[in-house]
Amino acid sequence: MIHHIPNVLTKEQVAEFRKLMEAADWVGGKITAGTLSASVKRNQQLSESDPLTHQLSALVMDAIWKNPTFQAAALPKQMIPPLFNRYDEHESFGFHVDNSIRLVRGTHQQLRTDLSCTLFLSEPEEYDGGDLVIEDTYGYHEVKLPAGDVVLYPSTSLHEVSSITRGTRFASFFWVQSLIRDDQKRHMLFNLDESIRQLRIDHGDAYPEVMKLTNIYHNLIRMWSEL
Repeated sequence: MIHHIPNVLTKEQVAEFRKLMEAADWVGGKITAGTLSASVKRNQQLSESDPLTHQLSALVMDAIWKNPTFQAAALPKQMIPPLFNRYDEHESFGFHVDNSIRLVRGTHQQLRTDLSCTLFLSEPEEYDGGDLVIEDTYGYHEVKLPAGDVVLYPSTSLHEVSSITRGTRFASFFWVQSLIRDDQKRHMLFNLDESIRQLRIDHGDAYPEVMKLTNIYHNLIRMWSEL
């Protein structure tokens, strides 16, 4: 399932990110691509060793861990620290699939990539093209979100960033290993969590069905989670 998670960063945070990123040194994006995806990748990235990468990455991680919608949708166990990219005119990243296993930056720790995430750092009107196109069983989905918003989608999906025809697209990207490996089970848990939240709003925490459904929710996580 594809999730749109709004306002992960505030507009003030985005403005500060952009100020720093526009003055940064950028390198070719192929450095983090696999053998096949490198052939279709034409963009720029902040180096993984750049102090700015570490600074901005820590801020994104802090915002992500505090975001309740992200937590409900991803049920994260661990995350690859965010990286940052830019696409100028005529740059793109053709259809590819993300590597199934990635190393955590600066370690030998391996993570399974269950979910891929893009945090948009440019407003849609700042550039033409540059859509994130995600293919799933229901077809192609073109995603271009406001700056500060995140799209979360299964890493099993083929996806691309279409060619930029005007302007520059800035973004952050990262991966999640979820407590729940199966996308369908995560989707069921997310819907159940959303239903519980709405019942709490409509009827209060003392409503009997809130406790019953919360019990089911946590017992399903016990049954399905990988720790």
